[in-house]
Amino acid sequence: MTWMQTANKKRIVILGGGMSGVGAAMLATQRGHDVFLSDGGILKDAFAKALQDQYIPHETGGHDMEQILNADVVVKSPGIPDTANIVQKILSAGIPVISEIEFASRFTDEVEIAITGSNGKTTVTSLIGHMLEVADLDVTIGGNIGKSYAAQVAAGPAEYRVLEVSSFQLDGINKFKPRIAVLLNITPDHLDRYDYNFDNYIASKMRIAMNQDENDFFIYNADDPAIQNALTNSTIKSRLVPFSMTRELDYGAYIKDNNININLDSNLFTMPIQNLSIKGQHNTANAMAAATTAKLLQIRKETIRQSLASFQGVEHRLEQVLKINKVQYINDSKATNVNATYYALDSMEKPTVWILGGVDKGNDYSELFALVNKNVKAIVCLGTDNSKIVEAFSGCVDQMVETSSMEDAVRVAYKLASPGDNVLLSPACASFDLFENYEDRGRQFKNAVRAL
Repeated sequence: MTWMQTANKKRIVILGGGMSGVGAAMLATQRGHDVFLSDGGILKDAFAKALQDQYIPHETGGHDMEQILNADVVVKSPGIPDTANIVQKILSAGIPVISEIEFASRFTDEVEIAITGSNGKTTVTSLIGHMLEVADLDVTIGGNIGKSYAAQVAAGPAEYRVLEVSSFQLDGINKFKPRIAVLLNITPDHLDRYDYNFDNYIASKMRIAMNQDENDFFIYNADDPAIQNALTNSTIKSRLVPFSMTRELDYGAYIKDNNININLDSNLFTMPIQNLSIKGQHNTANAMAAATTAKLLQIRKETIRQSLASFQGVEHRLEQVLKINKVQYINDSKATNVNATYYALDSMEKPTVWILGGVDKGNDYSELFALVNKNVKAIVCLGTDNSKIVEAFSGCVDQMVETSSMEDAVRVAYKLASPGDNVLLSPACASFDLFENYEDRGRQFKNAVRAL
């Protein structure tokens, strides 16, 4: 039992008043700790009301360092980098700084299933949650998506906790120990937060399994060279469970004769790829990772097959919005890095008008050139600074238009598209220059399409 679970009252300071911060504040208050939340900006109305309703002391528009440095532990929002001046001051004072995922996990001994990866983690998290719900198990789904983990723990017990975890959240763990950890892939992303050093980002993702022991499972992509290299130097103690799209495995998940095969014991699971509700090679890999998790949890084969066939996919991920004048509009706003957009462009089977742009995170666009030459007829740039995109793709397409609002981008795309084409929003960038987040960007895209 950790000190968090005892009656020993601690002073918990929460840095950041977003979804995770407010969730952590509510959980800490519920468990009898002395809580103070500090946000340098302005809180959303719903979050401000939640804090007021619970009588949780908080400040906005700045940071009272005397109050903050009086903490026993600081729970930091994943959006605040470790290099921030305020975080450095806290660490210099010898105060532990942890993530909300770490904080929430200290209050529960329930079965935690944690999923990370540069791409696909929302789909896999949602799919695993769907499988457990179809199996009629008591489950919550959250973390980096939906409700914060702390808010879910505060709301009451559950048998299973399915958690999407980001590298930023993993940077702030020290004891977090999921029963099943899933690592889907590691491709360059968020390098602006990792000193533009890919090895730093890889190390961050591998933290998901660092506290696991021989009773836990680590499901990983055996086709990913970054993961394979990291495993050769790792001290991971958990049972390694690989999945592969390219080769047969004696133990793990693989493709054979257009079937997913999962061999974890003498009881082989098989399912035709064509029966999956989500299409594309990357989604076959996602389905393998999710089904492997379900097998480890002893879910019945027929339930797994039924779940994989009925899953509806994730909003903002290759979401078909509307067809107007025989042009299909597709919302892939969740593609916030180059690798995610690669999957989107690779799945386009018709000439495509591609909308992209936003906050560049150290992107290398060269891996997209061949797909752009093959599948993209025109590019619409959407951002406050499109210079890097224009420079990268000006030789790939005949038509490229710069815009600075979603309405303009959609109107331009409408004019450039012909019957039988696709219009694809797949930004390959973060959204924070013009939008609150990728969900806001995706919703604005859908609203603009419906307004045509």
